[in-house]
Amino acid sequence: MAALMGVRHIGSVVALVLCAAGVGCKTTEGAYTCVPADFPRELDKVKHPAYVVEPPDILIIEANIVPGAGYKIQPFHTLRVDILNPSQDPKTQEGPRTIVAIVEADGTIDLGTHLGSAVRIRVAGMTLSEARDAIEKKLPQRNPGVTVSLPIDPLRGQRLIRQDGTIELGWVLGALHVTGMTLPEVAKAIEKRLAELNLAGIVAVDVQGYNSKLFYVILDGGGSGQQVVRLPITGNETVLDAIAQVNGLSPVSSTDNIWVARPAPAGGPHQVLPVNWQAVSQLADTGTNYQLMPGDRVYVAAQHLVATDTFLARLLSPVERLLGVTLLGNYTFRSVAGQNVNGFGGP
Repeated sequence: MAALMGVRHIGSVVALVLCAAGVGCKTTEGAYTCVPADFPRELDKVKHPAYVVEPPDILIIEANIVPGAGYKIQPFHTLRVDILNPSQDPKTQEGPRTIVAIVEADGTIDLGTHLGSAVRIRVAGMTLSEARDAIEKKLPQRNPGVTVSLPIDPLRGQRLIRQDGTIELGWVLGALHVTGMTLPEVAKAIEKRLAELNLAGIVAVDVQGYNSKLFYVILDGGGSGQQVVRLPITGNETVLDAIAQVNGLSPVSSTDNIWVARPAPAGGPHQVLPVNWQAVSQLADTGTNYQLMPGDRVYVAAQHLVATDTFLARLLSPVERLLGVTLLGNYTFRSVAGQNVNGFGGP
């Protein structure tokens, strides 16, 4: 609770703890309704804590990846070889030539025959500087001026946090567990994975889809079930926003019996925040227009008369049906027997 309220609301948290202990507030059936004066409301909202990612959030990742100093070339990598002067004749100056070569399964690259003769060099297991030296030794020109680079596709796009708490970063980086981390922690985890593979890069992570942090609006049907609506939380919603997102109260909803139930550890005590709907909606009173937090339940009870009517209807319906069947059977029997009966089954 302290993380949700922020440091400046420590006094509120202390007051809530006192409420939970029954100091100064009366509890009923494990629930307490003692609300501090500086509790987060419409005109006194607090910042939410750092966002912690969970399934099924969608992350967007941006990272330009470069190989580190000790990175080893592997089969199926694509190398870029730049040759400053590829001519065999030192007196002939040609422009720089760029060759893009794929490392074959046997660990070699083919620089082609356009350098005067077929040139195939084994580079797998070498660093980029070692590969550069090996290529320079094989070329006809004594000092051709070779540079070797390993272009790596940038890590970009959306990543869904899967049910096991991981995101997929491609065949090179593999899967990475991120559930329970903040965004800076996710970025550091990706950078650590890059470092483990002798890669480097600056990583930026943001949330594309806020799917794991929700609040709920529950509309009681007065004995005819309950409608539960789950809504994503952005950090700015109040009770009024919650009711607006479900298109207002239903015809059977009670305006005198609305509250916010905030999640508590198993066994309670349960925190219930009563809402004065008339004051919120008709007087723009912010006293009970609480700021909602992830997991909150906005419960709207049904009118007592509606609930009573539904109860009586269900109680009397079997009796009415039994009497109706009995009356119909009596009428049918008398009709078959040839007796003169009126509409009520009598002579």
